[in-house]
Amino acid sequence: MLSRRTLIGSVLATSAAVDGVTADESGPTAHTRFAFEVRVTVATPLVVGEASHGLRRVVAITGGTFEGPRIRGRVVPGGADWQFVRPDGVLSVEAMYTLEASEGALIMVTNRGMRHGPPEVIEKLSRGEAVDPSQYYFRTVADFEVARDSKHAWLNRAMFIGVAERSAGAAIIRFHEVL
Repeated sequence: MLSRRTLIGSVLATSAAVDGVTADESGPTAHTRFAFEVRVTVATPLVVGEASHGLRRVVAITGGTFEGPRIRGRVVPGGADWQFVRPDGVLSVEAMYTLEASEGALIMVTNRGMRHGPPEVIEKLSRGEAVDPSQYYFRTVADFEVARDSKHAWLNRAMFIGVAERSAGAAIIRFHEVL
């Protein structure tokens, strides 16, 4: 099984090749296809405080929507994003929540990633100010789990990377299936 670092590196190398930069083609390559965008509404973070990994926070997931070429639906309220700010300033996230497709299929989501950027940009995000997502790095790797007999069982058989952004009261993640 590929590590998260190897997978993301392979995808980035492939993306670089698409942008006109030659990637090393001596081994397997990865390509991506847009799967869907999730707009997750969130509550105000609960600050646990400084813990063994850094500043620990819990952010409740209150709802939202998702939509893509093959799937759409709503984010079920009740999940959370367990976060900590590492000593080097990188935000480490692990969100667990449930999606409900328009026809009723329930999809479990575990989404792990990181966010970092210049201190002044992160401060603006912390205050809930609008920030151009190109000004910071926010990437995730998601696992989806849906019933095997669902028309969305394709989610069980692929890896997904997320390109995320933060807005006041919401996280927006564009998931891409790694082919």
